[in-house]
Amino acid sequence: MSKIIDIYLKSNKPVFSFEFFPPKTVEGEEKLFLTIENLSQLNPSFVSVTYGAGGTTRTKTVEISRKIQDDFKIETMCHFTCVGVDSNQIKETLDSIHNFGIKNLMALRGDPPKGEGKFTKTKGGFENATELISFIKSEGYSFCLGGGCYPEKHPDAPTLEIDIQNLKHKVDAGADFLITQLFFKNSVFFDFLENTKKTGINKPIIPGIMPITNFNQIARFKEMAGCEIPESLVTELEALKDDPIEFQKKSLAYTTGQCKELLQNGVFGIHFYTLNQSRATFEIMKKLI
Repeated sequence: MSKIIDIYLKSNKPVFSFEFFPPKTVEGEEKLFLTIENLSQLNPSFVSVTYGAGGTTRTKTVEISRKIQDDFKIETMCHFTCVGVDSNQIKETLDSIHNFGIKNLMALRGDPPKGEGKFTKTKGGFENATELISFIKSEGYSFCLGGGCYPEKHPDAPTLEIDIQNLKHKVDAGADFLITQLFFKNSVFFDFLENTKKTGINKPIIPGIMPITNFNQIARFKEMAGCEIPESLVTELEALKDDPIEFQKKSLAYTTGQCKELLQNGVFGIHFYTLNQSRATFEIMKKLI
């Protein structure tokens, strides 16, 4: 299996990847593997599997990552956070992941458990992803490490400038590449790329893209990711919110156009947040490859 940074740097074409989350039920798990089977027809370069808030799916994340890699022969990146665990527990899990043959980690601080609005460092644990990455490196693990970034500023950062400086610390600590939080205005992403270059960040930065599949997602995306959605798009989708077929057409056309512009401007690839569904991503991808 390959390290993802090598995939990005050696590929002579855009790298497409998909993100999934561990389901809570047997039925959800069956649906997930059906989704993966459908999307595997598109030959993704890799897929990723998330951690639940507060690290609640830690074991399931590793199990599903291993199954995808072994059964579908797709390079898999396992998300890994430092929420609710100390360094000894982190090392124990890292050993397990390493023994399973998983080479790629998305190293994140992680979200606090539901009901806890603010992240609290665990005694003997870490404050943020930079500290987590430093620890993984210092322990001698050979994982390829991805990191997250926010084109429109991390919600906890006072300013975008400070957030980018923090991102530089993360890269200096050992992040091999970065994947953005979702965004809907490419101009925001391009400005972010310019600012990171000025700060001395020279690692691949991959746009993370999520199509809107129902109108109620709009408010949730704004709250979750702090992202700005063009008012013209919101207006158009609101007019179609009771017509699922036309809503999907309009939304997917927008996302497809967004992806085409990103590719025309030379991005390394695109990482799709699938929400464990294949249709929207499949329709967009068909127009890109």
